[in-house]
Amino acid sequence: MFRKPAIHHRGNPRALVRATCTPLASIFGSGFLVMVPILAGAVGIYAVLAMAAVCGIAFCVGSVIRFNIRRAEPALANSPKKSTFAFERCSDLALVLAYVISVCLYLHILSAFVLGSLHLDTGTSEDLLTTAVIIFIVVIGVTRGLKSLAALEGIALLVTLAIILLLIGGFALYDLHAWRSPGGLIFFKAKPHSFWEILTIVAGTLIVVQGFETTRYLGDSFDSDTRIRASRWSQVISTAVYLVFIAVSLPLVHNLNGKYDDNSLIHLAAAASSLLVAPLVIAAALSQFSAAVADTLAATGNLEEVTRHRLKLRFATILVGAGAIALTWSADTLQIVALASRAFAFYYLLQCLVAITVSTSLVQRVFFAVVATALAFVTVFAVPAS
Repeated sequence: MFRKPAIHHRGNPRALVRATCTPLASIFGSGFLVMVPILAGAVGIYAVLAMAAVCGIAFCVGSVIRFNIRRAEPALANSPKKSTFAFERCSDLALVLAYVISVCLYLHILSAFVLGSLHLDTGTSEDLLTTAVIIFIVVIGVTRGLKSLAALEGIALLVTLAIILLLIGGFALYDLHAWRSPGGLIFFKAKPHSFWEILTIVAGTLIVVQGFETTRYLGDSFDSDTRIRASRWSQVISTAVYLVFIAVSLPLVHNLNGKYDDNSLIHLAAAASSLLVAPLVIAAALSQFSAAVADTLAATGNLEEVTRHRLKLRFATILVGAGAIALTWSADTLQIVALASRAFAFYYLLQCLVAITVSTSLVQRVFFAVVATALAFVTVFAVPAS
C-alpha cells in the first residue's frame, strides 16, 4: 500500500526520533513478554544465539523493506509493472490478515498477564477477557473512532522501555548475587528437541521482532530517507536490548521448573524481586492494548484502501474484531504466536517479490530470493513452542 510522502523531514533529528518510535513500539509490543520462555524451552542456554539468529534474519528482511521504500514506492507511483502492482496488492491483503492475528495475540498476552497476576489465568478466563477487550475496541472504533486511543502509543513505548530497563537491572542484580553466592549461577536444561523441532519452533518466533515494516506506511508524515533510517535504527536498538534482556534472564529460568507459559515472565520477575511484578503487569497491559489499537487501525485502513473505499472504516473495524474473536476461541497464545509469525513471514515474502520485480541488479535479486526462501520456510513450517 503506497502513500506518497506529503511532509519532508530529511535531516531532522526530531523527525527521525518520531519516525523511530512507531516501529520500536511495534517491535517491543509483545516480544519482550514472551520470547524468554519460548526460546528457553526450545534451545535452553543457547537462547541468546537463537535470538541473534532471529534478529539477523529480521535485519535482512528489514533491508528488503528499506529497498522497497527507496525503489518500489516511486515505481508504484509511476506506472508500475503489472507484477509489481499485483505483488504489492497481495501483500496489502496479507498484511490485513497478519494484523488481525496480531490484534488477537496482543490482547491474549494482555489477558494472560493481567489474569496471571491475579492467579486467574485459565484458558476460558483468558478467552473471555480477550473477547471483552476486542469488543470494547470495536465499539469505540465504530462509535468514536480509534485515533484518540492511538495516542497511547507514545506513552506505551516509554512505559515499555522503562520496564524493560528495570527488568534488566533487576535481573542483573539477581545474577550478580547468585554468582557471588556459594552455589553460583544455576542454569537449566531445555527439553530434548530434535534439530528440526528447534528450527521450526525458533522460526515461529519471527513475530517478536516484527514491526520494522511500519515505516513503509508512514509516507504521509516522513520522507523516504527518514523512514529508512528509522527502520534501521529500530532494528539496531531492539536487537541490542533483546540480546541483553535474554542474557540476564537465563540464570532465572530454572525457577520455572520446566514450565514455560505465555506469562512466565511474571514468575521470573517475582524470583528477582516482588517489586517488579506490578510494573511489569501494568506495562504489559498498556503496551498490548496500545499495540492492538494500532494494528486495528492499520488493518481497517488497509481494508478500506484495498477495497477502494467501498468498505467503510466502521464495517472494516467490525470485520477485524470478528476475525480476532474467532481466533481467540480457537487457539492459545503460543499457537497464535506461531500463526502470527507465519502470517507476517508471508507478507514479507510478498515484499521480497515486489523488490525482485523492481531491482535491476542480479546480486540484489539473488539476495532477495534467498531471504524469500527463508520466509517461505517460516510460512510453511513454523510451529508453536511446546
